Amino acid sequence: MRCTVSRAACAPPGSARDIRSISACICWDVSGVHLMSTGGFKRKLSAILSADVEGYSRLMGEDEEATIRTLITHRELMSALIAKHHGRVVDSPGDNLLAEFGSVVDGVRCAVEIQEELRVRNADLPENRKMRFRIGVNLGDVIGEGDRIYGDGVNIAARVEGLAEGGGICISGTVYDNIKNKLTLTYEPLGEYTVKNIRDPVRVYRVRVGPEAAAPRKGGKAGPGRRLRAALSAVAVFLLVAGTATVWNFYFRAPSIERASMERMAYPLPEKPSIAVMPFTNMSGDPGQDYI
Repeated sequence: MRCTVSRAACAPPGSARDIRSISACICWDVSGVHLMSTGGFKRKLSAILSADVEGYSRLMGEDEEATIRTLITHRELMSALIAKHHGRVVDSPGDNLLAEFGSVVDGVRCAVEIQEELRVRNADLPENRKMRFRIGVNLGDVIGEGDRIYGDGVNIAARVEGLAEGGGICISGTVYDNIKNKLTLTYEPLGEYTVKNIRDPVRVYRVRVGPEAAAPRKGGKAGPGRRLRAALSAVAVFLLVAGTATVWNFYFRAPSIERASMERMAYPLPEKPSIAVMPFTNMSGDPGQDYI
């Protein structure tokens, strides 16, 4: 919506106006500001899909022409699937691709289909020539300028994508909250991550796709929830091992046997003279000798 007259040309609300300017000034009275700035910026809620190629520099270093040919064919497929799911490609510099959807459900469905189709195409390529895309999806407020979009919503999508492995999909917590009961997919919570240039930690989930479900890439900084679960698991294992050792020592361990020592077993000799009374046996066979 764009006002046909300037704000200064409109008299204050309630005052006398030229009847011809009344309708033209209504847009100023409703909100007090112009809905669209001179530059054409506007805010909107969008589902953002960000994708890039894992190991792109290595692929280019080994064979530039083959890499570019594969990239072009993969990107054509991705663009067709994005259009199929009611999205649009915003930008595609280098090996990156940025797309926008009006529905987060459409965005995630598109991401899943992209990975499934690319997995089929990669099956025909040698292992060192397979081109695997990482995909991240976020739902957030963005600023639009013509065909471009900007804002934290876009930045978070790129950071979430960076936590996925090639062939995998990661989504933000806002995406998960909106699709968990709408799509029959398997989600794995990865905890909260502190990502570059984003003030608050971002909840991240992995969407399991295909036989080789991709794990988060190493190097992401796990949030306190994930670290706490790891610490509790370590404590539980320690207590289990310690308890088992204690029970075994108490109930099942054989008693220790001390070696015999002649010195310790002999009777001590008295310090003063003494008389020892010993048993007496008559060896003569004469009963008369049964006494000393």
